[in-house]
Amino acid sequence: MTDDRRLIEEYLPIEAISTEASREKSVRKGHISTLHLWWARRPLVACRAAVYGALVPASRFIPENGPDNKKQSLGRANAAKFVERLCQYPGSPQVIAEARQHILEAHAERLSKETGKPVTVEDIVEGRAPRPKVLDMFAGGGAIPLEALRLGCEAYALDLNPVAHIIELCTLVYPQKYGKPDPNARGMTGPKNAKGDLPAASRDAAQAGTTWGGLADEVRYWGNWVLEKVKAEIGDLYPLIPDPKYKGRRPESQTTIWNSTKKNEVPPGFLVPVAYLWTRTVRCKNRKCGATVPLVRQTWLCKKKDRYVALKMVAPEGEKKVRFEVVESRTEKGLGFDPASFSKGGNATCPFCGTVADSDYVKAEGCAKRMGEQLMAVVCTRPGRQGKVYLSATDVPEQAPDDAAIGARIEALCRRTGLTVPSEKIEGRMTGGICLPYGLTTFGDLFTPRQMLCLLTFAAAVRECVGELQREGVEGERAKGVATMLACALDKVIDCNTSLCAWEPVAQCARHLFGRQAIPMVWDFGESVPFAGSAGDWNEHLGRVLDSIGLTAGSGHPATVTRGSATALPWPDASFDAVITDPPYYDNVDYAKLSDFFYVWLRRTVGHLYPEHFATETTPKKSEAVADPVRHGGSKEKARLAYEKMMAQSFRESHRVLKPGGQMTVVYAHKTTLGWSTLVDALRQAGFTVTEAWPLDTEMKSRLVAMDTAALASSIFLVARKRDGAQTGSYENQVRPELEKIVRERVDSLWKMGIPDADLKIAAVGAGMRAFTRFSRVEYENGEEVPAEKFLAEVEGIVQELMLERIFDVPRSGVAAVDGPSRFYVLWRHTYRSAELDAGEAIVFTYGQNVELDGPKGLSTGRHALVEKKKGKYRLRDFTERGEHEKLGLPENGTSAPLIDALHRILWLVENQPRSLNKFLDEARPDRERLRLVAQALAGRALSGGSDDSSERVVITTVAEQAALKKLLANWRALIDQRLAMDEGTLFDTGRKGST
Repeated sequence: MTDDRRLIEEYLPIEAISTEASREKSVRKGHISTLHLWWARRPLVACRAAVYGALVPASRFIPENGPDNKKQSLGRANAAKFVERLCQYPGSPQVIAEARQHILEAHAERLSKETGKPVTVEDIVEGRAPRPKVLDMFAGGGAIPLEALRLGCEAYALDLNPVAHIIELCTLVYPQKYGKPDPNARGMTGPKNAKGDLPAASRDAAQAGTTWGGLADEVRYWGNWVLEKVKAEIGDLYPLIPDPKYKGRRPESQTTIWNSTKKNEVPPGFLVPVAYLWTRTVRCKNRKCGATVPLVRQTWLCKKKDRYVALKMVAPEGEKKVRFEVVESRTEKGLGFDPASFSKGGNATCPFCGTVADSDYVKAEGCAKRMGEQLMAVVCTRPGRQGKVYLSATDVPEQAPDDAAIGARIEALCRRTGLTVPSEKIEGRMTGGICLPYGLTTFGDLFTPRQMLCLLTFAAAVRECVGELQREGVEGERAKGVATMLACALDKVIDCNTSLCAWEPVAQCARHLFGRQAIPMVWDFGESVPFAGSAGDWNEHLGRVLDSIGLTAGSGHPATVTRGSATALPWPDASFDAVITDPPYYDNVDYAKLSDFFYVWLRRTVGHLYPEHFATETTPKKSEAVADPVRHGGSKEKARLAYEKMMAQSFRESHRVLKPGGQMTVVYAHKTTLGWSTLVDALRQAGFTVTEAWPLDTEMKSRLVAMDTAALASSIFLVARKRDGAQTGSYENQVRPELEKIVRERVDSLWKMGIPDADLKIAAVGAGMRAFTRFSRVEYENGEEVPAEKFLAEVEGIVQELMLERIFDVPRSGVAAVDGPSRFYVLWRHTYRSAELDAGEAIVFTYGQNVELDGPKGLSTGRHALVEKKKGKYRLRDFTERGEHEKLGLPENGTSAPLIDALHRILWLVENQPRSLNKFLDEARPDRERLRLVAQALAGRALSGGSDDSSERVVITTVAEQAALKKLLANWRALIDQRLAMDEGTLFDTGRKGST
C-alpha cells in the first residue's frame, strides 16, 4: 500500500455525477453508443470521473492555509466543484484541458519519485517521459479508454470479442489516426494537392479533391458511393405506389425512382414506400377449415395526439385469408375496436372457424418451416408533405419481384461476390432467445427474402468499396478504416431491418432488434426501406457514425487496442499506473452469443481485412468470462466456478501489470453489497485491498420514473490497491475493531456531506472492506477462515446500526430500544423510499433487526403485513394500506405490537376515525417517546437538521404518509402526549443527543 491517497479513495460528488450520467443516457446524436450497439455501456462522464479520480491525489484540492479542522471539508467542496464541472456531457474542452494538466502534474511528481530524477509536465508532453498508462482489460464499447485518452493518458483496451474489438478500433484508433485532413495523404474529399505528386485520380475524384479530407468526410463520400450502388441494383424491390388521392395524370411506366434519376425526383401521383408491415401466419389447426391464421399481436400504426391509426382485421365470408383495413380517428375510442386484442403469447384464434392455434402448434409449424408471412399494410410518405400515409395491402398493386425471383437474385449475387446467406446457428440464450422454438434457428432465418437480398447487396458494396479505395490510391490502413466505419453503419441498418423488428406506433418506425439483451420472437414486424429518407435508413445510420467520429477524432493519440483474454495480459509486470475496467458479471449479459448476430455480418463485410479475428464461424466462447451452463454440461454450479476461476485469474493478471503504487477500479453492476462477495474475494486473493466503493446511477431518469422503481445504483465503482505481502489477520483482534472504526468515520463524514442514504450505505460498506481485504486471509480465534459473504453481512449490520443512530438521532443503546420491524421499516424508507426490491436487496434490511421477510412470522405474512411480496419482489405498505385493520398495533399474547404498527393505526385513525383514537391509545399503550422517535425519523427530521418544519423538504415515505406524519407531529401533544401522560417511563433521559 502507499499513502498517495487518490481522489477516488476519498471523495466523489456521486449525486452530481449520477444526474449527469443519467442525462447522458438519453443523448443519441454524436455519442459513441450511436456508432454501434454494445450492451451494458457505461456513461462517459462516469468513466471520466473514474479515470480522473484514480490519477489525481486527494490532497490536490485541500487548501494550504486556513484552520486544520476545516481543511478537509474545504478540500471536498473544492473537489466537488471541479469534478462536477468536469463531468458534464460532452464536456468543456477548457475544463478537460485543466483536468489533463492536473493528471500530468501528479504523474510527473510520481515519476520523479520512481526514477529519482526530476520530471516535469513539459517532459511528458514532449515525449521525454511516459504519459500515465491506463488499462481496461474488458474494454467492450471503449468508454473507459476513450476518457483516458481525452485526459492525456496512454490508453490500452483489451477484449476477447471480435465485435467489441472492431468497435474499439472505430472508437479509439481510426478517428484519432485519420480524423483530421492530411494534405500529404491520398483521399477523395480534401483540397487538391498543390505538388501534384499523389496518384492520379478518376475524373470525379479530381473534381472533389485529391487529398485526405478527414475520416468523417471520406466515410461520407464512400457511404454515398455505397448507397448509389445499392439503389441501382435493388431499387426495383421497393416500387413507388400510386397515390389513391391523386386526381391528375401520372406516368404509367414509372414504378421506381431509386435508379432512374440522379435527383431521385418523385413524379406526380406517387407515394414513396418507407416500410412494409407484416404478420406471421400459420394454417388453421382445424383441417376442415384450412384458413390462413394471422398471428398478429397488435395492429397499431400510429398513436399520436389527434391521430390514431390502426388496422382492422376483416374475415370475408367464403374466403380463407383475412384482409386488413386502415381505420383512422382523432381519438382512440373512435376507432371502434381494440388494436391490441389479437394473439397472446403465440396463441391465436382462427378468424374463420374460431379454432385456437396454441403456441405448441405454432412452434411445430415454425419448426416444420410452414410458418408464413402476410403483408398487412404499407407505410408511405407523400412528397412535399409531412407525416405518414398508411395503405392497406389490398390497396397496393403487386409490382415488386416475388420471393422466387428474389431468391434467384440472391443466388446470383452470392455466385458473383463469394458472399453467402448467413447459415450460422443461433445458440440458445440464457438472457432470451425465444425465437428458437419457432424454427428461427439460423441468422439467415431472421430476414425476409427481400431483406436478405437488400443486406447482402449492401455487404457486397461495402466489400467492393475497399478495392475502389485502393484503386484510387488511398493507403491501405486508411481504406481499412473507411470500410470498417461503413460496416458499422451497415450493422446498424441490419439491427433495424429483420423480421423481428416490431412496429413502434408512437415513433412510427420499426424498432431495432435488441430492445433488450435477447433475440425474442415477434409476431408482426416492420420491414424498412433502407434508402427512403425515413427513420432507420442508411443515411440516418451513416450520419450517426459520422457524428461519433466527430466526437472521438479530437480525443488525442490513438489507443493501443488488442484482442485477447484478460487471463493472459500481453504486457510486462508493473507497467500500468491504473487499471479501470468493467468486467462481465456471471450471466447478466451473454456478450459472445448476442454479438454473433453482428459477427456473421462483419465477417462478410470486412472479415477479409481482419482474418485473424474472423477465422471462426461465430465468436470465440471457450475463453469468455461468463457463467454459461451450456458449456459445462448444463451444470450451473460448474459454470459458476469456471466464471469465478476466470475472474480470479484476470485479477491476478491485473495485479501483475499494475505498478506498486497503482490504483485499480472495478465497475460492478450488482445492486446489493452481498452480491459483491465473489468479486471482493477474487480481488483479495489476487493481492488487492478494497479501499472504497462508490455507487453511481447510470440509468435514464425517465425510465426509473416510468417503472416507479428505486433509484438504485446501477454501477458500483469498487476501488482497490495492491496489498503489501500476504498476512493472516485475526478477526476478533484486528479486523473487527478496525472495521468499526473505519465504518463509523465513513458514515459520519458521508452523512455530513449530505450523501443520500442508499449511496451512503454502499460507500460505507465499501470502506469497511478495507479492514478485511488488507489481509490475504482472515481467521476466527479457532483458526477457521472468515468467508467474504459472512464478513459482508457483518459490515452491512454495522453500517445499518450507525445509519439508524443518525436517523433516530440517538446512540446505539437508544436504537436497540426500538423494535426490529420498526427499525426495518425506517431503514428501508430512508434508503430506498417507496421502491420495490428484489429478494436479495430486501433481505439485506433484515440484518441486525431480528426480523425475517417470509415464514409464519415473516413481515410479508398476514392480512396486515408490513411488506407485500409479489412476483419475487418486495415493497413496504404504508398506513393507507394497513391502518384500517382493527387489531393492528394492539398487544398480542401480552407482547406489545411493533411501534410501526401502532403508528400506522394512529395515522389511519387520525385521518379517518379521529374519535376512535383515544380508545386505541388506551388499549395499545405504545411508548410515546419511542413512537415519536419513529414518527420523526419517517418525517425526515434527522436529515433536515432537527426541525420539524424543515423536514417538509425531505420526502422519506409515501406522499400520503408524509402528509399524515406532518399533521400528527404538529398536533402530537394534544393527540398523543396528553392521552399517554400517565405512562412516564422515559428510556432516553440520559442517552438522547437532543430532544423536543
